[in-house]
Amino acid sequence: MNMTIAWITARGLLGRRRSWLLLPMPLILIGITAIGLAFDAPAIDLTDGVLIGLGVAVILPLVSLIVGTGVLGSEIDDGTVVHILTKPIPRSRIILAKLAVAATVSAVTTAVPMFVAAAMVGGVKLGLGFALACAAGAVVYSALFLALSVLTRRPVLLGLLYVVIWEGLLSNVVMGTRTVSVQHYVLEFASELSGSTLFTATVSLGVAAAMAVVLTVAGTWLATQRLRSFSVAGETS
Repeated sequence: MNMTIAWITARGLLGRRRSWLLLPMPLILIGITAIGLAFDAPAIDLTDGVLIGLGVAVILPLVSLIVGTGVLGSEIDDGTVVHILTKPIPRSRIILAKLAVAATVSAVTTAVPMFVAAAMVGGVKLGLGFALACAAGAVVYSALFLALSVLTRRPVLLGLLYVVIWEGLLSNVVMGTRTVSVQHYVLEFASELSGSTLFTATVSLGVAAAMAVVLTVAGTWLATQRLRSFSVAGETS
């Protein structure tokens, strides 16, 4: 049954217009990297400005937001979620199936272009480091945005505010907020996996790994609990 839900979710997600928003961003990342290399931009500048500033800080959270809020939020909005809620399926299985699809699509959409762009800048090891780190970040973001899609009727707007204000501004200005910033976990994972000296991480590996697990579990739990409060009509009781 989990595979059936996952298949229906993936087909519905990729069949919606919003999925087309996923296509330009990876191409833009690779294109800007290629242009920078063509003009002999230093690797350290490309890493900071393109791989981190664009790939990790913008493309990864935005792709995860589009996908994470779409795997269930769209079904709630149009009422099709009723077909799943009427089945004798534990809500936890529904959420886990949705999360698996969201995390997989987000990870593939971001990790592949990040590997290509980073490999162009600093070689295969840097590419693998960023790709695997982005895949891990996609899982955390997907759990958070999936939860947001069942907690509010405006998940995309609130998700954008989170990405821009918390991840984009506060976490880069107020050091204490970095311990709850997915962006900084991704940078730490990329640093450890690649061993690169082109950039430095701002949180420890222990904090990044532990908090990534905590946020993923918390987001999944919140989404499950919220879905359990839904009636057959798809509304909260």
